[in-house]
Amino acid sequence: MAFDQDVTTDDNRQKLQEILAIISGSLSGEEMAEQLSDYHDNDIAEAMESLDPEQRKRLFDVLGDERTSDIFSYVEDEDVGTYVEEMGLERAADVLENMDVDDAVDVLEEIDEQTQKQLIGLIDEEARQDIQLIRSYDDDEIGSEMTTNFIVMDRGLTVKQAMKELVRQAKDNDNISTLYVNNEDGTFYGAIDLKDLIIAREYIDLEDIISTSYPYVRDHETIQDCLDRLVDYAEDSIPVLDGEDHILGVITAHDIVEAVDEELGDDYAKLAGLTAEEDLTEPLGKSMKKRLPWLIALMFLGILVSLVVGKFEAVVSQLAIIVSFQSLILDMAGNVGTQSLAVTIRVLMDEDLTFTDKLHLVFKELRVGFCNGLLLGLLSVCFVGVYLTVLGRTWDFAFSVSCCVGAALLCAMIISSVVGTLIPMFFHRIHVDPAIASGPLITTVNDLVAVIVYYGLAWIFLINMLHLGQ
Repeated sequence: MAFDQDVTTDDNRQKLQEILAIISGSLSGEEMAEQLSDYHDNDIAEAMESLDPEQRKRLFDVLGDERTSDIFSYVEDEDVGTYVEEMGLERAADVLENMDVDDAVDVLEEIDEQTQKQLIGLIDEEARQDIQLIRSYDDDEIGSEMTTNFIVMDRGLTVKQAMKELVRQAKDNDNISTLYVNNEDGTFYGAIDLKDLIIAREYIDLEDIISTSYPYVRDHETIQDCLDRLVDYAEDSIPVLDGEDHILGVITAHDIVEAVDEELGDDYAKLAGLTAEEDLTEPLGKSMKKRLPWLIALMFLGILVSLVVGKFEAVVSQLAIIVSFQSLILDMAGNVGTQSLAVTIRVLMDEDLTFTDKLHLVFKELRVGFCNGLLLGLLSVCFVGVYLTVLGRTWDFAFSVSCCVGAALLCAMIISSVVGTLIPMFFHRIHVDPAIASGPLITTVNDLVAVIVYYGLAWIFLINMLHLGQ
């Protein structure tokens, strides 16, 4: 696999050098455009980063607004403002008009507010309305991810009329793999696969090739709520309907991939105790604002853990050797809790889970925690016992301490498995994103549990029952 990745990297580097050589050479504009037509838009967008402003201006002139708009969909966010400034407002407005509306909105979000207003003022009315529609949705609503680049027709057409309508709309909309059909009143009726329309005979009723049970989502649904459905259907595009069943736009497969990537990144950030993802250019104050709330909460929980340890000072003073194995108990408890948390968050993405299903998950994690704890507990009994014996302790003292460590490890892992399952379930129950039950939170809570279990067992069995203290 590493070899394949190296080969891919070398191929990309070679393409980049070839594109730069074409742009920097002495070719005429027509020759340059013809040669660049063999390269993917993403490769040209990457090459643009290595050009100077004058070279980029010439490139924009050569490629024209339509090709430039395709390339702009792949430009890195931090470069958008620079390129817009270089090409000028009028050309930038023409480029935005040629872009899919969702990509155009992404570009506008990366430039300052004043430039946004100027560009929107220069865009034609139809494109402006589409952009305003997309921007009217909150970032977590599926409507903010849709595009208005789709083909729709009436259900009363013949197969021949449907083909003519496809050809007519295809010059402005290139998402043609799935064609959408409306009722007479403009509400969504179904969808037609392009292949079915192409092979259909003229005498076939168009109704016969319309899928009336085609999946759809609502514009104000949250991305998280409908993401599973979008992925499960695996269609090239899925319509977005308003509350009155009118089709407003579509979510393409590309949009779905981006939404999944953003959602995973957001969940990963939350598991790390952040409120959102960070990037390399984010200001110091903004990064601190994201991290501080959780860190403050976790600091107070950490103080609580330290206070609990302080309550067992008598145990430590009488049997100092047990401190050596505290980190073993705490680390394993935290690891188990985080594993259960990850499993639970993944399962809770299924909105159809019943109370019985959730109960089954709790008992399943309980069983896993018990079995793993039992195995690791037995291993720790053997290892710690042998270790203390080698250090010169008597075998009865060594294995008494190791049995306490093993029992504490078993109890801590069982409790941590349950805690790592119940906390995200609680958040989900009160309609809070369960990913907020972050790894650091679970780890700190389980540290508290593990400390109480470990030192509690040491106090009861080693000191009060076996009288091993000094």
